[in-house]
Amino acid sequence: MIITKTPFRMSFFGGGTDMESFFKDNGGAVLSSTFDKYCYVNVRHLPRFFDYSTELSYARTERVTDVEEIQHPLIRNAMKMLDMHEIRLTYEADLPARSGLGTSSSFAVGMLNAFYALKGKYADKKRLADEAIYLERVLCNESGGWQDQIAASFGGFNRIDFTADGYEVNPVIISPERKKRLNDNLLMFFTGFTRFSSDVQKANKLDDRSKKAQLREMYSLVDEAEKLLTDKTSDLDEFGRLLDHTWKLKRQTGAAVSTDSIDGLYSKGIKAGALGGKLLGAGGGGFLVFYVQPEYRDSVMQAMNNLLYIPFQFENGGTKVIYYSPEQYEPV
Repeated sequence: MIITKTPFRMSFFGGGTDMESFFKDNGGAVLSSTFDKYCYVNVRHLPRFFDYSTELSYARTERVTDVEEIQHPLIRNAMKMLDMHEIRLTYEADLPARSGLGTSSSFAVGMLNAFYALKGKYADKKRLADEAIYLERVLCNESGGWQDQIAASFGGFNRIDFTADGYEVNPVIISPERKKRLNDNLLMFFTGFTRFSSDVQKANKLDDRSKKAQLREMYSLVDEAEKLLTDKTSDLDEFGRLLDHTWKLKRQTGAAVSTDSIDGLYSKGIKAGALGGKLLGAGGGGFLVFYVQPEYRDSVMQAMNNLLYIPFQFENGGTKVIYYSPEQYEPV
């Protein structure tokens, strides 16, 4: 039996520039961090006592005799890609799917990690990220960028740069005290609305020429935000103001990014004292994060009292195997 633990991520700056259709010609970068909310994938070989050969448990339960019969596209294509047979897979998570935190990509990374471990093989973080990107973007033909798979695999607070040659992961060097202050000043709330990220990306058509100017400016903000974090003489509160700026730019990249309800919630947070914030993920719902100075924390919490508050801490681990118990398995 194998159990993997894979973090979710929050993306602060550069979201959208990680789309291959954009960064191949323009370059791209994101500033993001994983945090202490996880998905867990439990995999073992299924004993041959049943009239089905594969059992899957996620939001629903599937029992099939042929991999081609699997309804979940990520699981079906991952099993075919790595030649997996006769397995029982269970998925659990600390936060709901379709919520803007890269949950499907975290699942893809954690599942691939578990499959390799079940085969008795080690897959490094780069391989897991690359194969999760291929799984989601090519085999499953889902629209979206590359940052989620990379963040889930590598973990930590990183700047991820994208070029025509691929990507590079660079940890953001920030003092523990400054990182803790940033963490303490960020408040996250669940809006209750969820959408498939790929659906939002398709609706927004982020590769449309009319969006390029906004994306280029969002790309430039990554440099500015990174400098704010790494220069201990800089005013950290500017990070919050930059979040407000990047959210306004993001709003211009497509009608599906926000809704009247989300705009109303964001406005309430700003009026209550938040310096800035953004909707996490492609848009359309999920989680709102605000940058709030300590003296306005109670005011913003009160303004958001109808939403579920999600406390969190940044994490550095990325995907990992937390339980490994080899088993005898002979293919039929």
